[in-house]
Amino acid sequence: MKRILGIAMVLGLVSALAVVAQEVKPGKVGVVDLGKEVRFEMVLVSAGKFKMGSPTSEAGRRTNETQHEVTLTKPFYMGKYEVTQEQWKSVMGKNPSIGNLDPSQRILGAKLPVTWVSWDDCQEFIKKLNAKTDGGYRLPTEAEWEYACRAGTTTAYSFGDKITPKDANYNISKPVAVGSYKPNAFGLYDMHGNVREIVEDWYADYPNGAVTDPKGPATGKQIISRGGCFMIILSSWTRSSNRAEKGPADKSVMIGFRLARTP
Repeated sequence: MKRILGIAMVLGLVSALAVVAQEVKPGKVGVVDLGKEVRFEMVLVSAGKFKMGSPTSEAGRRTNETQHEVTLTKPFYMGKYEVTQEQWKSVMGKNPSIGNLDPSQRILGAKLPVTWVSWDDCQEFIKKLNAKTDGGYRLPTEAEWEYACRAGTTTAYSFGDKITPKDANYNISKPVAVGSYKPNAFGLYDMHGNVREIVEDWYADYPNGAVTDPKGPATGKQIISRGGCFMIILSSWTRSSNRAEKGPADKSVMIGFRLARTP
């Protein structure tokens, strides 16, 4: 009898683990063809609930990461990769990644993430992209971004409580082609490195209680960027919960973005 109960418990545990694995497997991928072999790939992320921010015990934690429960009631598409220079040029007609750097220091490449774009620039890009396609594209909310980055994890990084340069592109001299590192469990690439990513929300302190489908304040002075960056030295700055403020017109060689879309 004890043996039967033991077998039943093991089978139950295996079944439970199978359910968890199903919850974090990559979603279906939608492809948008912009012509001339330039495409966007979007991964469907299921609705769900998670703890946003970080526990007080997390190494490298900042005071603006108050942990709170967030429920996202609707699925959404998230860019499989950061928007690339060729994708931006296909929509806007030129590549902004030349920035204001000396020509010898410019980091250009069709498959590299686009940089030297501001929150304002991203809004204009999305406006033109929506006019060119079926529409619905936007920046992800900060909550959607962190939920997608975590991919079902509660650790400091989607790969665990530690990260190394083998896991993400940080602490090196330049960005690399999108998708050069392994994806997280949702099938999303470069969430912890390559370039920091602009999100939709204006900056604000986190709430102290649970929230549903948060979008941040209607207006503000600073917007938010998330994720790690090739120039970041400290691995703690690439954590899933790390957030940084910047002006809506600010541009940098370290800043890019990723698209989201409501189904």
